[in-house]
Amino acid sequence: MVIVSVFAMMSVTLNLLLHDSAINTGDNPSKYHPILNRNRMNNSKKMVMQSSESHHELLPNQHTAVQEASMNLVRVETSNSSQGLMKEQEHRLGGLKCESYGGPNKKIFVNEMVYWSDIPSDSKFVSPFKTNNNAKGGAKQYMTFEPDGGGWNNIRMAMETVVAMAFATGRTLVMPPAQGMYLLRKDRGKQNTDFSFADFFHLETLSKEHDGIDIISTEEFLKREALTGNLRNKTTGEVAFPPGNRTNWDGQDLKPFKEYMRSVIYTPLWSPGSCLVAFPASGEPQDVEHLHQMLYTIHSEGRMKHKSFENNPTPVDAAPIDRMREALAGRRELCIYDEEMQNAPVIHFMCYHKMRVRLLTHFYSFLFFEDWRHQLWVHRFVRDHLRYLDELQCAAARVVAELRRIATKHVKNNPEGHFDAFHIRRGDFQFKETRLEADDLYARSKQYVPEGSVLYIATDERKKNFFKIFEQHYKVYYLDNFKLLFRGLNTNYYGMLDQLIASKSRTFVGTFHSTFTGYINRMRGYHSMQKKLPGHELGIIQSYYFNPDHQIEAMRKYRPIQRPFFSREFPVAWRDIDKGIETNATASWS
Repeated sequence: MVIVSVFAMMSVTLNLLLHDSAINTGDNPSKYHPILNRNRMNNSKKMVMQSSESHHELLPNQHTAVQEASMNLVRVETSNSSQGLMKEQEHRLGGLKCESYGGPNKKIFVNEMVYWSDIPSDSKFVSPFKTNNNAKGGAKQYMTFEPDGGGWNNIRMAMETVVAMAFATGRTLVMPPAQGMYLLRKDRGKQNTDFSFADFFHLETLSKEHDGIDIISTEEFLKREALTGNLRNKTTGEVAFPPGNRTNWDGQDLKPFKEYMRSVIYTPLWSPGSCLVAFPASGEPQDVEHLHQMLYTIHSEGRMKHKSFENNPTPVDAAPIDRMREALAGRRELCIYDEEMQNAPVIHFMCYHKMRVRLLTHFYSFLFFEDWRHQLWVHRFVRDHLRYLDELQCAAARVVAELRRIATKHVKNNPEGHFDAFHIRRGDFQFKETRLEADDLYARSKQYVPEGSVLYIATDERKKNFFKIFEQHYKVYYLDNFKLLFRGLNTNYYGMLDQLIASKSRTFVGTFHSTFTGYINRMRGYHSMQKKLPGHELGIIQSYYFNPDHQIEAMRKYRPIQRPFFSREFPVAWRDIDKGIETNATASWS
């Protein structure tokens, strides 16, 4: 019976993809190489496919995205850099090209994924702190960090925060060693499960795209600074070398490495819940004093009613003290990038749960810049550069295109191919109050999704019969239905595909407290600002939550950031994000 049910499910999927598919992705997609990744096991650096079986016989005389995606897989050698990063096809900052990744080639399907921009004036930004350090003849400065210990989207959030700080301070960013990440260890032994951040984002191209950015590997950092005797134990003052003089820690037990880094590098114990990190407009002492004075003035005014900012956002170019009032979000302290920190050769951010030291926050809810232009530059930097790899964007575009084709064909009066999306978290989620039964989920969302709509469900629920009630009211699809469109993809990327696909839905209903849902909403916010959709002036997007009751329509109004910061995304991340670009084009950043 198990075998019969498996083949029945395969039959449904193949029927959908073979007989209900007509996306023309181009005639010659000859360079498609899914993110099959480095297989570091046995020191192999070849990109290896998860599945080598051929399905060609199932696709006679078909010319579809499914056929092209399954017939044009190639093995690709990784680059021979110290990081062992994948040698990519052409990466375009200001757009997206999918010909090399199996389509779609039609611009309408590709362009709709693009929410990022290529802004020449932003690429000229050089941190005033880097300018000051260079003017004084100072040595190169670094920032190192440990990935968060939670799931992927918690890891991503902490990474975004550190990257933003490194770039804002002009420090060379040291990427952590490739390592296993929580919940990204599927099929260990069969596919790569040791990841660096360059496996998800276009980090290799950043130095080329920006004047003020430099990124190196842990191995290069240790060779430059540790093996040359530049790192000293903070307690004894003696020169300290890495354990065993090892410099390549990819795929290794990282406990001794972390202990070493913490012992030799300045490690601030900043807590996102208690302090707002503040960057002065320059490295001059008077700007640090300005920040202290602003905080004193705000405290002297008494407690600010945070609700006064609802649907009444502070202008992004307002005076620093006005922006700080909203950004504090009830916090009473500033963690200032002061002279001591500016002079530190290396700054290290650790993740140590026992000490409750963890950057589980959004970069924009934690970092405040006295200069509003610097604030928006960082917001745009994250939007434009810290985005999923082009190959993932293209795989998602194929699925979105197919969903739109299905919706156009099967839903009346839907020429645009609108579809809706849910994210329903059912797994090891600590917030049990969000774990609702299907009937309740349907009752809470039915007013937002028209009967008979095409509904895409992103979920970790493996028993699809749980969603039976939705299938009675909607044409329901899951990522599993489209696997032939990204055949061979490392399964640890499936969650990222879910996010990209759901971000393009007409209406989205997600799970509160979920950072997975949160990132979908942030991408929807970026799209909304780009296309100037209704409500974009306040950062409003067409998204909802299943519960709690007081948060169901939270994304349908402007709300300032508030604790717990990780529970959702806030409009401040995308609202008026491109303000002042014209002015910046003629202004001196440094």
